[in-house]
Amino acid sequence: GQRDEEEHRSLESFTFYLSEPLSKERVEAFSDGVYAIVATLLILDICEDNVPDPREVQEKFHGSLLEALSEYGPNYLAYFGSFVTIGLLWFVHHSLFLYVTKATRLMGLLNILSLAFIGGLPLAYQLTSEFAEKSHNEIEAIQVSCVITFFASIFQFAIWTTALLHERETLHPFARYGGKEHAFMFAKLALYPCVSLAAFFLTCLLSEFSTAIFHLMQIVIPFAFLALRIFVRISLTVIKSVMSLSRRKVVLLEEEEACLSPTETLS
Repeated sequence: GQRDEEEHRSLESFTFYLSEPLSKERVEAFSDGVYAIVATLLILDICEDNVPDPREVQEKFHGSLLEALSEYGPNYLAYFGSFVTIGLLWFVHHSLFLYVTKATRLMGLLNILSLAFIGGLPLAYQLTSEFAEKSHNEIEAIQVSCVITFFASIFQFAIWTTALLHERETLHPFARYGGKEHAFMFAKLALYPCVSLAAFFLTCLLSEFSTAIFHLMQIVIPFAFLALRIFVRISLTVIKSVMSLSRRKVVLLEEEEACLSPTETLS
C-alpha cells in the first residue's frame, strides 16, 4: 500500500513537472538563434564550395560566368529549396508561439526535438548536392531530407497539440478549439508533415523522378501556404453560410408552427 501511494505521488509530481510553466521568451530566443545559425551554415557552405574558380571560368567556359554558374545549377536549386524550407518552418514556429500565451516544459522539450532536426537541414542540403544525379545515393539522400523535414515539422504540430490539452492556460482564444484561427493553424502545422511524408513515399515508388519530386515539393509549399489561407477562409465562410441558412429554416418552421391552430398542428 505504501509503495502504491509513493508511486502515485511520484507520478503526480512527474506530470506536474512537465506542466510547469517555462519562460516563453527564452524558448523563442533560443529557437530564433538556432534558425539563424542553420540559415548561416547554408549560405556559408554555398559560398565556399559552389563558386566557380576564375581559372576554370576562363579555360573551360571561355570567360563566360553564366555558363560556369549553370553547371552549379542543381546545387543552387538545392540551396534555395533548403533556405525556403528553413524560412517557412521558422514562419510556422513564429505563428505558433504568437498564439501561445504560456509554454510548459513538455512544449519546450518538443521544441528542442524539432530544432534538433532543423539543425540537420544543412546536412540534408549537402547530401542532396553531393552525389551524382539519379544515382542510388542521391535518392537515399533525398529520402533522408524528407524524413528530417517530416520530424522537424511534426514536433511543431505536437507542440500545438500539447497546448490544446490545456488551451485555457496556454493558448490565445483565437487558436483554441472553435476559435477564429484554429482551422488555419491546424492546416498550417499539418502541411509540412503531410507533404514531406507524401514526397518520401513518392520517391520510393518513382525513384527516377525523386529529384524532381523533392524540388517540386520545396517550390510548391510557399504557394501552398498562400492558397491554404484562401481555401480555409472560403471553406469557413461556406460552412457559416450553410449553418446560418439551416438555422433560418428552423426558425421559420418554428414560427409557422406557432401561428397554426392546435387542430391544424394535430392534422
